[in-house]
Amino acid sequence: MKKLAAKLFFSLPFIILFAGCDKTELNKPPVADAGSPSIAQLPADSVTLTGTGSDEDGQITAYLWSQIKGPNSSNIINPGSASTKVQGLIAGSYLFQLMVVDNDGATGVDTVSVIVLSNPIKTLSVQPSNNPTEVHIWGNATNLEGSYNGAPEIGATAWTSNGPTVYQRGLFKFDLTSIPSNATILSAKLSLYSNPTPFNGDLVHANSGSDNSMLIQRVVSPWIASSVKWNNQPGTTTVGQIVVPHTSQSFLDLIDVNVTDLVKAMVNNNSNYGFMIRLQTEAIYNSRIFASSFYNDASKHPKIVIQYQ
Repeated sequence: MKKLAAKLFFSLPFIILFAGCDKTELNKPPVADAGSPSIAQLPADSVTLTGTGSDEDGQITAYLWSQIKGPNSSNIINPGSASTKVQGLIAGSYLFQLMVVDNDGATGVDTVSVIVLSNPIKTLSVQPSNNPTEVHIWGNATNLEGSYNGAPEIGATAWTSNGPTVYQRGLFKFDLTSIPSNATILSAKLSLYSNPTPFNGDLVHANSGSDNSMLIQRVVSPWIASSVKWNNQPGTTTVGQIVVPHTSQSFLDLIDVNVTDLVKAMVNNNSNYGFMIRLQTEAIYNSRIFASSFYNDASKHPKIVIQYQ
């Protein structure tokens, strides 16, 4: 009996030793690196996220990108790749997460920030001299018509010419080609300056009559300054038109008239056919006469100032 006990006693360390050698090692989780923070500026609306993963005791078998926060839901093109493009960003701060998975199913995560800056506000100021896309037209229903591309004034009038009433309108277009068609128009201000020496109307006052209220309208069809006259004048739209009220002042400059909606339609629809000015009610002996881009004082030429992003 004592011999059996001694035998068991001496065998116990070996049993413990062998049991300890059978210990299973724990899997170490992988490490994710989502890359460095980035900054983008509109109109660029995308960034590329580049991440990595490492696993000390195995290998990375999967990647997964997701958006944690942001001002809108972006489009992650390849969420299952280490590197992916993200599109559809707007101004604001975003946070993206990269998850990596190892061959034992363990995961690691990391995040990266993306800041998207607003478009810089740009200003276009146009006040041309001798504008080739500007014309003074006149006519009536009896086929009396004419035009003057190069006249020192453009007007909105109804007057007489050796008896019959003659109506006068002005057409002018500014070069807006430097503004991208997808730009956001923040504001557009038009300025027209009374002609101090009018050669229409009563030949003395730029503004005459009992109702010289006038319209500033957007032109909606093409025209050529050298050939346009009363009977082939382009079409206009009343949508967004500006009504300038009657004035009893003989000379009154129109400064910074808000034509934002008209310019938006011109730029965003790729249909810049310019503006028309005309009397609201074309009744005889009313006039609003302005200096044109051919007037001898350049500070009185028609002017537009546009802010956009």
